[in-house]
Amino acid sequence: MTTLTTFTTRTIGRSILMAVGLAVLIMAAPSSGAACDNEIRIAPETLNLQSSGTVVTVHTDVPYSAVDVYTVYLSGVAISAWKADDRGNFVAKFRMNDIKAIDGLILNDYNTFQLVAMTFDGDPVCGEAEVMIIDRGPRADGAEHGRATE
Repeated sequence: MTTLTTFTTRTIGRSILMAVGLAVLIMAAPSSGAACDNEIRIAPETLNLQSSGTVVTVHTDVPYSAVDVYTVYLSGVAISAWKADDRGNFVAKFRMNDIKAIDGLILNDYNTFQLVAMTFDGDPVCGEAEVMIIDRGPRADGAEHGRATE
């Protein structure tokens, strides 16, 4: 029983610490329009709200081993998976349906998404990238992948 209590107390304590750290990071992060220090790339670059895709991927210039994954958010959406790329940099994955559900997305325009996180050393990670948001169903002419059908 003591082991379970200790584990639960440590887990709750870590969760509270992470929540406080994230709140500080979000308050310290630049507001929309201000530049962030880290380079990020988001795929897909155009997000169709009608697509059946499942993942939005963010590539960073931050070493994989430095990022505390429990502090990673993309425009308020929590990370769902992560990995290192072939250069050893951090790659974050987010559920596409969660990204599609962000309030205030502007259709047929570029929307700025902000990645925020913390390193294990307590340093903030912040990067911004633009994604075109569209809301289109299948093409009316039956064409697939940009090719006309015969």
